[in-house]
Amino acid sequence: MIVAKKLSQVATHMAVAFGLMYALTGSLAFSGLAVIIEPLINVALLPFHERVWQRLHSRLPPQYAVAAERTSQAGLHFVVAFGVVLAFTGSLAFGGVAAVLEPILNVVILPVHDRLWDSAIARSALQGVRASAA
Repeated sequence: MIVAKKLSQVATHMAVAFGLMYALTGSLAFSGLAVIIEPLINVALLPFHERVWQRLHSRLPPQYAVAAERTSQAGLHFVVAFGVVLAFTGSLAFGGVAAVLEPILNVVILPVHDRLWDSAIARSALQGVRASAA
């Protein structure tokens, strides 16, 4: 289930990147390149980000920890989106727009995605417990 969840995260991230890049450039080729490179970089970096924040959560008051983690996650996405778009287009303007919009979209969409997956995993585990008890 964890592999399926990660693959689903990648697919969701790719859909967001493709939609945004296509809306900005109108280019299927550029959007396709962005779909492959930008989300994969983010998904590769996200586990390291999560490990750091697992340690930091115990050091921060809960009300600040979640906000700080989300801000940090948005910053990570910002840097990656800007760098990828700048590398492919050479445009600071496109890099800046993508860097602002793409992280916001992902920081909003991916937690919803993860909650849906976590609920599905919990339901699956509960069904397994019920089946073994019967």
